[in-house]
Amino acid sequence: MSLPPTYVEGFHDKKSVLQMEYTTLGKTGLKVSKLAFGAAPLGGAATYGEYLEEEAINTVREAIRKGINYIDTAPVYGQGRAEELLGKALAGVPREAYYISSKVSRYERLGSKELVKSEESIFSGFEQTLKNLGLDYVDIVIVHNVEYSPMEVVLNMFIPALAKLIKQNKARHLGLSAYPISPMCEIIEKSAIPIEVIISYSRDVIFDSSLQEYIPFFQSRGIGIINAAITGMGILTLEGPPAWHPATTELIAICKKAAEYAKEKGVELGNLSVGYSLQQPGAQTHLVGMNDRKILQKNLNTLKGLSEEEKNILREIKQIFFNSGQNFHWEEVKGKQEKYRKYLENVKTS
Repeated sequence: MSLPPTYVEGFHDKKSVLQMEYTTLGKTGLKVSKLAFGAAPLGGAATYGEYLEEEAINTVREAIRKGINYIDTAPVYGQGRAEELLGKALAGVPREAYYISSKVSRYERLGSKELVKSEESIFSGFEQTLKNLGLDYVDIVIVHNVEYSPMEVVLNMFIPALAKLIKQNKARHLGLSAYPISPMCEIIEKSAIPIEVIISYSRDVIFDSSLQEYIPFFQSRGIGIINAAITGMGILTLEGPPAWHPATTELIAICKKAAEYAKEKGVELGNLSVGYSLQQPGAQTHLVGMNDRKILQKNLNTLKGLSEEEKNILREIKQIFFNSGQNFHWEEVKGKQEKYRKYLENVKTS
């Protein structure tokens, strides 16, 4: 086993880094850890609940020290709060020790919450992102939730603007994120500017394997694949999803029963979910939201693989609760995506 380019002697726990699996993210050349750090839980009460700031800062630093070298965030997470917290945490970390992505979307978050209407608003918003993070550049800049913008706006405004950020050395690689996967494929085919990375979320989990259908498409184009929200944005946990979660009441109820079943068997559905997704082929890295070291350590332990008992319980859960022969998702559920859209548009720092 070899050390990744992000290894920094004297900072990293070398033993942990050697135990981490790293894979090159498409054609970017970035050698990313199999387990990645999702910063959405750093957004505060409006996203996934409150947290202890000092503990969260220590969690970020400990994650990197133990070999997690990719972090993803977005300005919509707590209206910049997640980025600001990361900025505090990363101030004590060598810049070469990690890769980081943040996003640009149609949602302005500089106070007015107006829709992004121009390149200038994209650039000013991104400058605030860099200021929040305390960085000169991010490794990947991503068009966030492309399904909420008209295709022509993504192609003719967002992507060219992000390409300019890359030319200005404020970002290095360009990506897309979305819940429905097909719009990303269409944008990739139509864009005159190459897309290097995609983030797909809640689409390669216990109840939905939709991402697997698209992996050959992305691989054929050398696009890096990031699998995010592998607990389904909290729906596959005993605590359950946040109030804004766009899933149907039926799916939420099924997942709650599955979580209770897992608890009766002496395991956590969240751990099973993370373990399941980590073993699926195709994606180079898997984003898991974290804001304390207990969660971090659980995920690092799960990275080593599920026990035979856990695998058996996971098979039982899939058979009992998700064996309908179809994928469960909320892509075309009337009203549910609007609920999530309003959350994105109105979220406030608590």
